[in-house]
Amino acid sequence: MMLKHFARRVALIGVAALSLVAGAAAVAAETESAVARGGRLYDKWFAENKAAKPAADHPGYTVKDGKYGKDASWRCKECHGWDYRGKDGAYAKGGHATGIKGIQGAAGKDPAAIAALLRDKTHGYSEAQLSAKDAGDLALFVSKGQIDMTRYLDAANKAKGNAGKGEVYFNTLCAGCHGVDGKKLKDAPPLGSVADNGAEMLHKIINGQPAEAMPALRALDHQIAADIAVHLVSLPK
Repeated sequence: MMLKHFARRVALIGVAALSLVAGAAAVAAETESAVARGGRLYDKWFAENKAAKPAADHPGYTVKDGKYGKDASWRCKECHGWDYRGKDGAYAKGGHATGIKGIQGAAGKDPAAIAALLRDKTHGYSEAQLSAKDAGDLALFVSKGQIDMTRYLDAANKAKGNAGKGEVYFNTLCAGCHGVDGKKLKDAPPLGSVADNGAEMLHKIINGQPAEAMPALRALDHQIAADIAVHLVSLPK
């Protein structure tokens, strides 16, 4: 009788443990969803959250009257870069160079503290621009969603990977919307024409395109995204 009672208790403990594991997995999955949304806000928040497009340069934008001013200057990627390295990465020179540091130093920091920084004088995002949820998701991305781009890009900002595998991934995961030639979407440029920016392609493949139904491949091995990015370069312009 005692053995039967003991076995029952063990079984109940096992069920409880499995429930906890399943619950933790569900929370992790939901966190990944929020992180991916934060990545899309980092890309172009006013497209993702349907907020009003800024009409003047961001106060902290250092390239006055530059080519990428006005609403573009309010995009996080414009100052901190698609590779998250700011002045130390691909935006160290050229028309996007602002001299502003990247966000790598914020990786692993408290998301609440990062969200608070979005409201400070330097960043200046109002609640009309980024709601509390928006700020929270963006902060989650900065804290937990950055990848080490140097693992997947070469010194020329080109993706490193297997083009053959990338073609298979693209044709099975992406071509339904983009077409095998990358030209199926009539309201977007051919993928081959924008594929040279490896960091941008990786960011979008992993997190999705703002305000679009494009799936985010964040939960998959990031090398899959890199392989797809390598294949994109071969598509027609």
